[in-house]
Amino acid sequence: MAGRPATTQVGAEAGTSMSLFRRREASTQMLVPSRFSRSGGSRGPGGALAQSVVWAAQRLRADLISMMPVDVFTKVAGLSVAVNPPPLLVEPSQISDGQPMPIGEWIYSSQVSLDQHGNAFGIVKKVDAAGKPARVDLVDTMDVVARIKNGLIVEYRVAGEKVDSRFIWHERQFTYPGLPIGLSPIAYSALTVAGAQAAAQFAVDWFENGASPSAHLRNSEVKVESDQAQAIKERFAASMSTGDVFVTGRDWEYKPLSAKAAEAQFLEQQNYTDLELTRFFGVPADLVDVHVDSSTINYANITERNVQLMVMNLGGAVKRREDALSRVAPGSRFVKLNRDAVLAMDPKTRAEVLKLKIESRSITPDEIRTLEDRPELTEQQYVQFERLFGVRTRNQSQITGGS
Repeated sequence: MAGRPATTQVGAEAGTSMSLFRRREASTQMLVPSRFSRSGGSRGPGGALAQSVVWAAQRLRADLISMMPVDVFTKVAGLSVAVNPPPLLVEPSQISDGQPMPIGEWIYSSQVSLDQHGNAFGIVKKVDAAGKPARVDLVDTMDVVARIKNGLIVEYRVAGEKVDSRFIWHERQFTYPGLPIGLSPIAYSALTVAGAQAAAQFAVDWFENGASPSAHLRNSEVKVESDQAQAIKERFAASMSTGDVFVTGRDWEYKPLSAKAAEAQFLEQQNYTDLELTRFFGVPADLVDVHVDSSTINYANITERNVQLMVMNLGGAVKRREDALSRVAPGSRFVKLNRDAVLAMDPKTRAEVLKLKIESRSITPDEIRTLEDRPELTEQQYVQFERLFGVRTRNQSQITGGS
């Protein structure tokens, strides 16, 4: 497309091997096994996580953030000046040849992954002339394995295939000190809630006795013989039974495995209501049709309601996404998600705000008309206004400061 930077192909493309994305049976069994409880039973993701309020909260967050236009700015003489966005912030991916994925859909999908798993992964398939990602194809978080060493991710594998970290797009949410992998809001909450409520024994076992929820720690540098494996197994079992930390080897792998099943059982044991579940996702209960005592909701108008939602509930998530997307902007340019596009006012409030801005000399009528996609006032329109309302002049005492 004319005017766009040249792009370079990287990774697997159409017409070449797509093994990177193939869901091989062996790989799937390794990454998503059943999680067995100590009593010998097994559980799948369901229960509380299957409640519609969880889906509604995730859908609302993803909807609102994906509705925000992606604007790119640069600083000129201390002012933020809008510039053209790079290719990734227009059409970041594609679903088929000649069918690009728009940025709004890409943000929606990645936000859902962030809220469900705490991480959003993608593979950089093209880079622009500046070496910045120009196309990122999102992948299923459950297909990703990260090898961690000294608190840093040193290797990524997608569906069993190793991918250079330079070609991995990784956004995180709800991070925990010392863990370079994000957590879902429920998993993150369990780290705190489970420690305070002894009744949630499953959550205590799962989240406190391990490095991270549903993780697999494996020594990948040393070959272990059968007798050594038995000794390590006994040490591991002894550590887990006492709630201690099991340490061995130098290199570790993090696998998401079946965190969803763990979260579901955690919520079931806590017996949370729909109202309480909305707190995990930072979504006001009344916005997802959960009954709330009307006396606790007192908003003067829809504007105040939307501002509260945007600042208190979505502010952190939006800022994190802005920081992540700014990585693809060249030089000192930065990305801002346009919150004003979502903060819709009722017509009466909007008219009052615009009138106040004009009277305070902070904006001109033509600037307001531009915001409303209307042309500037013509001389004929000015004449008609004067005929209807008269010619308005400033009070001389205000100009001279006299009485």
